[in-house]
Amino acid sequence: MPYHEHNAERMRPVLLGRVAQGQAVALISDAGTPLVSDPGFKLVRQAIAEGLRIQMLPGASAPIAALVLSGLPSDRFLFAGFLDSKTVARRRELAELAGLRATLIFFESAQRLAASLGDMAAELGQRPAAVARELTKMYEEVRHGSLGELAAHYTAAGPPKGEIVVVIGPPLPAVAASAEDLDASLKAALAHLSLRDAASEVAEALGLKRRDVYARALELAGPSGK
Repeated sequence: MPYHEHNAERMRPVLLGRVAQGQAVALISDAGTPLVSDPGFKLVRQAIAEGLRIQMLPGASAPIAALVLSGLPSDRFLFAGFLDSKTVARRRELAELAGLRATLIFFESAQRLAASLGDMAAELGQRPAAVARELTKMYEEVRHGSLGELAAHYTAAGPPKGEIVVVIGPPLPAVAASAEDLDASLKAALAHLSLRDAASEVAEALGLKRRDVYARALELAGPSGK
């Protein structure tokens, strides 16, 4: 029996009615665990509200698989699902999470990956991160690096294929940014921002003087700089 976002309102009473009559109903989700972008959680929520017994048999979980493969701290983590597709809203969400001392896990679309990584580098700084795609499948791939390095890679390489999970390490101890970190952050920011805006955001993210960052941005942009 199909159960999806287009028929969920109609099907929930039917399915829960069968459970109430003593039948066993199994929900099988092709969206994987934990039912992200899937109406299954609403079915579970209503079943709980009606006092019906629920059991869970875990299936493949991309967030947990990516966390393990990332090699990043797993003692405390937050799975935040998909960020907003709009740049301003996405950066606002990232800014709200910036101070959380935990590994962050996100889903992202291939087309938005490079821009999102650039926003992550600008809002979260040069944290270690990993981009995992096609987990448990034939073309599984996990790429490690700083957020700036990963943003630069996918800006140059273009959107990867498959379903993507981004894992970001917790905030780093306050240390002076290296020249490599500065350049990686600027290149990522310059891919989608004006020179002035890129310099401002990178300076704030890395705790550097804006005029110094702006001078370096001019050098990286070259004669055709924005």
